[in-house]
Amino acid sequence: MVQKLIMIVVLSLTSSLSVAAPPIIPAPPQLSASGYLLMDADSGEILVEFNSRQRLPPASLTKIMTSYIVAEELDQGTLAEDEEVEVSVKAWRTEGSRMFVREGTKVKASDLMSGVIIQSGNDASVALAEHIAGSEGAFADVMNQQAARLGMVDTHFVNATGLPDEDHYTTAFDLALLTVALINDHPSHYGLYSEKYFTYNDIRQPNRNTLLWRDKTVDGVKTGHTEAAGYCLVASAVRDNMRLVSVVMGTQSEEARATESQKLLTYGFRYYETLHLYEAQQSLNEVRVWGGDSSSIKMGLTNKVALTIPRGAKESLAATLDIDRVIKAPIQQGQSLGVLTIRLDEAVIHEEPLVALAQIDEAGFLSRLWDTLVLFILQLLSGDPLKLK
Repeated sequence: MVQKLIMIVVLSLTSSLSVAAPPIIPAPPQLSASGYLLMDADSGEILVEFNSRQRLPPASLTKIMTSYIVAEELDQGTLAEDEEVEVSVKAWRTEGSRMFVREGTKVKASDLMSGVIIQSGNDASVALAEHIAGSEGAFADVMNQQAARLGMVDTHFVNATGLPDEDHYTTAFDLALLTVALINDHPSHYGLYSEKYFTYNDIRQPNRNTLLWRDKTVDGVKTGHTEAAGYCLVASAVRDNMRLVSVVMGTQSEEARATESQKLLTYGFRYYETLHLYEAQQSLNEVRVWGGDSSSIKMGLTNKVALTIPRGAKESLAATLDIDRVIKAPIQQGQSLGVLTIRLDEAVIHEEPLVALAQIDEAGFLSRLWDTLVLFILQLLSGDPLKLK
């Protein structure tokens, strides 16, 4: 049985030693919508939610996935921005919002991407889907595979546009996951979501996300509307190094989806803050290694740690490192050697494995014998009954 000394190393997260009163946070806003959610993009913390796992028709919010897949193709080099895409009869005839591409013409993939994101063009969405996968149906299969990869367990797509179909659905939670993935995985393409206008064939159309005009911190993301879905909006904004993503589905008007989304964003930024505590592979401690070709090893985290907490609660945070009592070679890079635990007052709010940041091989026989002897003597002197293996 592996025994542990629990070595506790307190990491200072604040310079203040005063005891602050618990912050007062009001109840979250209640929206006139079928489902909604507010998520911190860095920590993944859900700050507000209602019916966030209920399957609902997404309308043109579908195009977030369409553009995500196009961005994947562009970044992987399997599609070029200046690559010409032929517009089929099906794409040209697709009903609903349009970019107004013409049948038989060839349009650059970058223009179609702008048409999808800024103008919410159904015709542009179908043209790209057919070009990438051969047919819109095959593209929908790619969409569903990506959804599964991203953990969107309550989502199913049958088209690239969001036109109504009873087997085409998603949830507010799944759309938040997708949006965070889009922002993190394809930042160079995400900039298109903040563009207010796009002109094609001398037809200038505005972005339907009215929050881009009302709030300078908003930089996306996408609107949607059908009779079945109501008026929907996924919005994202950045203030003070904190990014929030709001998803509002099933409101009654364009104005309602904007105002209800603004309520969520205002609430989140007013009452919460995000702390970026540790970076991935950052060294948090260095400990003695016995019997290795190196006498010490640095320990850190596989993933970065960002936490969203109530504003004013930072002074109540404390972090500890619980480290294995005796660390012996060989050690593989990434091997778990302990646990980082972060508490807010007495409540544990985050735990993360402490891992080896390098590999250490066994030392030669004489070095291992010497380390065994030294460790044995140290344990005798300290009265430690731990038996060596």
